Amino acid sequence: MAKKVVATLQSGVGRNFTKCIRMVKSAESGAYLFEEEVVHNDHINDFFTKN
Repeated sequence: MAKKVVATLQSGVGRNFTKCIRMVKSAESGAYLFEEEVVHNDHINDFFTKN
């Protein structure tokens, strides 16, 4: 899947998007989870500031 996403983002309009990965601590177990999302470049800061 990752190869397909990278190939899609390299051409044309896909350059306006970035794959963001954020670590979030679980309230139940205390373990860290990773949230991944493909976000438009204008909304990168919004992705990292939301709880």
